[in-house]
Amino acid sequence: MEKLVVGILAHVDAGKTTLSEGILYLTGKIRKLGRVDHKDAYLDTYNLERERGITIFSKQAEFELGNRGITLLDTPGHVDFSAEMERTLQVLDYAILVINGADGVQGHTMTLWRLLARYQIPTFLFINKMDQDGTDKEKLLAELKKRLSDNCADFTWENTSGIENSTDETAEKAEDEISDLQSRFLEDISVCDEELLEKYLETEKISTSDIQKVIKERKLFPCFFGSALKMTGVEEFLHGLEKYCETPTYPSEFGAKVFKITRDDQGNRLSYMKITGGTLKVKELLTDTEKADQIRIYSGAKFELAKEAPAGTICAVTGLSQTHPGQGFGIERESEMPVLEPVLNYRILLPEDCDIHQMLKKLKELEEEEPELHIVWNEQLGEIHAMLMGEVQIEILKHLIWERFHVAVEFGTGNIVYKETIAEPVEGVGHFEPLRHYAEVHLLLEPGEPGSGLQFFTACSEDVLDRNWQRLILTHLEEREHPGVLTGSPITDMQITLITGRAHLKHTEGGDFRQATYRAVRQGLKKAKSVLLEPYYEFRLEIPGDMIGRAMTDIQKMNGTFQQPEADEDDMMVLKGSAPVSMMRDYQTQVTSYTKERGRLFCSLKGYAPCQNQDEIVEEIGYDSERDLDNPTGSVFCAHGAGFVVPWYEVEDYMHLEGIDESELGNTIPDSEESIAGNRNSNNQTDSGYRPPRNAGVGS
Repeated sequence: MEKLVVGILAHVDAGKTTLSEGILYLTGKIRKLGRVDHKDAYLDTYNLERERGITIFSKQAEFELGNRGITLLDTPGHVDFSAEMERTLQVLDYAILVINGADGVQGHTMTLWRLLARYQIPTFLFINKMDQDGTDKEKLLAELKKRLSDNCADFTWENTSGIENSTDETAEKAEDEISDLQSRFLEDISVCDEELLEKYLETEKISTSDIQKVIKERKLFPCFFGSALKMTGVEEFLHGLEKYCETPTYPSEFGAKVFKITRDDQGNRLSYMKITGGTLKVKELLTDTEKADQIRIYSGAKFELAKEAPAGTICAVTGLSQTHPGQGFGIERESEMPVLEPVLNYRILLPEDCDIHQMLKKLKELEEEEPELHIVWNEQLGEIHAMLMGEVQIEILKHLIWERFHVAVEFGTGNIVYKETIAEPVEGVGHFEPLRHYAEVHLLLEPGEPGSGLQFFTACSEDVLDRNWQRLILTHLEEREHPGVLTGSPITDMQITLITGRAHLKHTEGGDFRQATYRAVRQGLKKAKSVLLEPYYEFRLEIPGDMIGRAMTDIQKMNGTFQQPEADEDDMMVLKGSAPVSMMRDYQTQVTSYTKERGRLFCSLKGYAPCQNQDEIVEEIGYDSERDLDNPTGSVFCAHGAGFVVPWYEVEDYMHLEGIDESELGNTIPDSEESIAGNRNSNNQTDSGYRPPRNAGVGS
């Protein structure tokens, strides 16, 4: 049977879980319709989900639609759990975006739309709650075209009833109306693609396969209208899904993508993955030491064991202890870093009788399942911190920790998660040479594009440093977060290039290059002009016209920026712009108050930008890079048989390799630059030579 993986996404309260219930009921998967408010929805398997009436964890259900086996992945709608939703996107063939017809396109809907575009997922839209007073199909379609895509098209014409098998005047009139609807429908579709438009103008026809193709290429977005609760429009939507989805083809070589880690009721670790090529069989080795003990196909809370999982299957595999979301097996590569990430840092407050180190170990286990938690141990303060998305996530986490570990924790006040970058290129040098050890690394640190994260390259000749050592250095660069020197926050938006390095024929070990690499990053950061970055919200503020002046003044006070206000329907004004999260995180309460609940604020994370009060924040945090013993800025050299520490500002006086001229900074990457992935295909081994320190007497 052909297989298709379909995800269902929505802003919270759009009716996503209710639509899932309707789909499962109509396809015969369930015999009775569950409801969120009745706490019996098929996919809300976790007690807290039923109590809260929200989806917290992504779930799956298996059903048949025509000649296809469909895996439906239900994702969280609340913004606090959006990282869980984003991890699911990397395994989808198609997405269903549910929109509340009573509210229209909301802020988080826009975030979902951008993510679907980033992951290039073909998308069907179901506009729900059309039974509610005030919903207007034409008005909603216009909004979808304006705010999402011009190529959102109404696909409900096919289901217009009224053609009778008689030849009387009524039937002819109905047939004429439907013919007119069909013509308008085909015209709407044809304009989404030049090739399709030419074909339509020549033949006045568009085939089903043509429509499938442009949907698959994200040039067309089918829209269906209905009410999931009243079960209107759901059957028509399923018909459209069956007719216009194209079954993917998979390679014969084995591949799999991990997207979620959980544990079952017995504590067994489950690695959820999609098989993207070939077939996975029970007891097959997935790593050098671990194999797939069981292959489970889940549907709701229950599962069936399978002997093998062919390409296109979503399955949970036991027996793997080191997997992580985004990991690829076989032909699949590691996923890119997720777009959505937490911007608030909370201290976890433990009961007095709780062993903090044991609790840290348990929380790290929970972090495997919820990577966006990002549990951090602050050695200096002896505190555990967690990075989170918001208040709802805190309540869920407290419940999870109590349920799993029977420990009642509290969370301190949330602080902003800052990041750091640099303003200009700089060379960093790291040297590690205690007795019988040796490694030297020179790195070029350059500012990257905003939002680009960290990128690693090499411009080092293999005649200077063996390819294996180069690969090891690049691995050390990507294996951890590197703290900045202003606040100890992670560095980002930088290109780091290995420009030269040296090993010793007898004394160099792998750990030596780890030390030299970390120290090179830190030494470069100490020399650089560092820039503190803070998270920014992109906002849309809908407010009564007579209050727009107040709103604009507020945004200016927040150090935010905005576009020219636009008039909207119902005497409302729309203000769009961006502002720091630190200033805007509590603004919703103010808007509700001064507009007497008439105003609406929609925020989504835009990214990081330079902090406008950098000196104040740096002083407030009080980080001292020289006292951070876990992240030394200096290097270790050797003289007279003993190692000694050289501070970062004197390293160039002792280094063994020539540095690059300041005028060459930023020009060291050759035209055929190689990324880290391109540096993992060689096993050549050559001795890179060695010479004593220039200014340190007799070397080791």
